[in-house]
Order: sequence, then structure tokens, then C-alpha cells
Amino acid sequence: MPRGTRRPGGRGRIGPFPVWAVVTVAVALVAAGVVVVVSGSRGGSSRDAGVNSSAAAASPEQAGAGSQGAGSPSASADCAASLVAKMTVEQQAAQLLMIGTPIASPLNATQTIQRYKIGGIFLAGRSSASAASMRQAIGQLQEASRQASGLALQIGIDQEGGQVQTLKGTDFPAIPSAVSQGRLDGGTLSGRTAEWAGRLKGIGVTIDLAPVADVVPADVGKANPPIGGFDRQYGSTPDEVADDVATVVSAVQGAGVLTTLKHFPGLGRVRVNTDTSTGAHDDLTTADDPSLRPFSKGIAAGSAAVMISSATYPKLDPDNVAAFSAPIVTDLLRGKLGFTGLVLSDDLGAAEAVASVPVGQRAVRFVKAGGDMALSVRLSDAAPMSEALVAAAKSDPAFAARVTQSATRVVQSKIRAGLTSCAG
Repeated sequence: MPRGTRRPGGRGRIGPFPVWAVVTVAVALVAAGVVVVVSGSRGGSSRDAGVNSSAAAASPEQAGAGSQGAGSPSASADCAASLVAKMTVEQQAAQLLMIGTPIASPLNATQTIQRYKIGGIFLAGRSSASAASMRQAIGQLQEASRQASGLALQIGIDQEGGQVQTLKGTDFPAIPSAVSQGRLDGGTLSGRTAEWAGRLKGIGVTIDLAPVADVVPADVGKANPPIGGFDRQYGSTPDEVADDVATVVSAVQGAGVLTTLKHFPGLGRVRVNTDTSTGAHDDLTTADDPSLRPFSKGIAAGSAAVMISSATYPKLDPDNVAAFSAPIVTDLLRGKLGFTGLVLSDDLGAAEAVASVPVGQRAVRFVKAGGDMALSVRLSDAAPMSEALVAAAKSDPAFAARVTQSATRVVQSKIRAGLTSCAG
């Protein structure tokens, strides 16, 4: 079915029922402590992934985060602020790092977690491991983190679909590419996405570095290496991408996994990949560009996080890549679009786009621009990044205040994910 041709009655319905009716029942069940997974025409269940409801409720990591998380935003912000106020500058800075570990050997990260007390782990690479083995490994990482810092980790993964699907195999069936997902009606997309997200929730993943909110124009297509080249876009126009992004955000977070809109302010027009090349630039994007609509709609849908690209956007900031740009992160994303959640970087470790900047300074420049959590796919980057953040905070009171502000947002995201609380 051509993109943009929706099945009759698809938007606004899940199977034969109106969305409002399903949501009403689901909310009631969740309030009663029942785990709900809405499946689509090819839906599965948490049982299919080797997950059961008792295991899902066994610990804070497995508790349902829901679309908005526990408590009101103001209550969670107050709780986060009180927790961060008890931290040293070293502990606060550590929360600002999400460091990668090979998903084929996730326990390689244990010593890094124990030594640097980092805020998050990114499961990098590809794996066909069982749900049971992944759940066990993630549980061990969380235990190491709780013992080291008193806080659990954000556990991130790239589970978009198509060629970007970290977990595959019997417990994690193939997910279609975003191009294919974009041809589904809204109800089917919502139901299937909730089922895919439920499998992540069941093993302890807390945040999916998805959905892709980039718009690849039809006349660019495969000439856009990072997104169009891999069919990672939901469509070729801002409105159709925006609709699908909002649907995915609601479905994933409704299943208890936080979402990340990426790659702000958009990689759909660049002609090189920031992971493998320098010089990625978008000479067209402005602060009022229609291509920002998917991000705006994803934010309105409640996405917990936004990821910043490492391309340059001369009409927004001629001097810096987006990850190091206060005009993009603070003025545009925070100010104009009103985003108050967690801001993550794209990879600041192995990516060629930032290779000319010393490793530690990549984290410092990202946080100075307004970012909250610097991502590196390399375990070895935990040391220089944490050391640079601490040194900058100790020498500059303004930067120390930024570290505290970002650490509070990181902890607030953990409260939302059900990883920690101020109860008791």
C-alpha cells in the first residue's frame, strides 16, 4: 500500500474498538496493577518473549513507567532535586554519562559502572540472545550500579526496526523498517509498537533511542546516507512523519519504556553520515522549518528524551555542530519548542563528526550547550569524560550549576522510568 494511504478507520481505533475505550480500560487495569500490552494484527504477548507479569513487577526496573511515569512532573522534579542535592560534584557529573558496552558481552561494563558510577549504559551492536539471558545480564548491571551509586542505570538501546534493530532472534522477532511501519494504519502501528516495546520492558531496557523524527524529502531519498539510506524515516513529508512519531511515542511509553526523538534538528537533508564522516551539514533548516514538526509533535505526545545530532546547521548556528550549539539545544529546543525533558547527544565517542575535539571536552561542550546526557559507544571514554566534567565544574561555578541542572533531569528521567523514587 503506498505511503499515505491509510486503511479506513485505522486512525483512532485499535482492532474493533475506539482508542479512547481501550485507553480507558488500560488505565483502569494499570491502576489495579495489571500489566497491559495492546497488540495489533500480528500482536504477541510478553509470554512469547519469555517474560511474565510477576517478573515484570519484581523490581523498580521492571515497574511500569507508563506514558508520564510516577507522580506529577513537579513532584518528580522536586524528588530529583532533593536526591541530586545530596550528591558530590563527582557523583552529579557521573550521572551525565551514558556509556556503551557490547551487547554480546554486556557485563564488560561492570567495572566501569563500579568505578565511575555513570548514569546510563548503552547496549551497542547486535545480538540474538534470549530474553532470559538479557534480563539476567541487565539485572547484574543494575545491581552493580545500585551498590556503587545508590541509583539504577538508564539502559538504552537502538531498537528502531529494519537494519537498525539491536535485538533479534526468537524472543525479538524482526521489526519492519520505519518506511514499512509508516504504511500501517495508526491503530496497527500503535498495537505492534506496544508489543515490540513490551519485549524491551520485559528484559529491563528503560529507554529506546527511537523513534527517528527526521524527514527525508522524496527527492533526496537514498542520497541521505544516515537515514534514507537505511529506510529509517516514517515518510517524506513533515506531517506524515509527525503523525507516526506521535503514535510510536505514545505506544512505547505506554508499554513502560521511555522514548528518544532523534536526531534534532533533523538529519534528513544531509549527504554524509556523522558516524563515519565529517562535514555533514544542512543549509536549509531554520527555526521555523516544517521539518521540525515531528519533533514538536513527539514532544507534545510526551517523549521523555530528545537526541541531538552532530551535523551543522548554518542558519541556526554557523559555528558549531548541533551537539555543541546553545542556539540549537537551549534556544531552539528548550526555548522555542518548550522541551523540558532529557537531552541526549548522538555518539560523541567513535563518531567522526566530533573526532577533532578532545574526548573529555566533547562531554563538556555538550553540557555547556544545554545537553544533559553525553553518549559514547566506547567504555574507555568514561574516564576522560567524567574527569573533564568534574574539572570544568570545579573551576567554573556557572558550569557547576549546569551540571546540577542536568543531573536533576537525568534523575527525574529515572523517576519517570520507575528506577528510583523518594517514597519512604
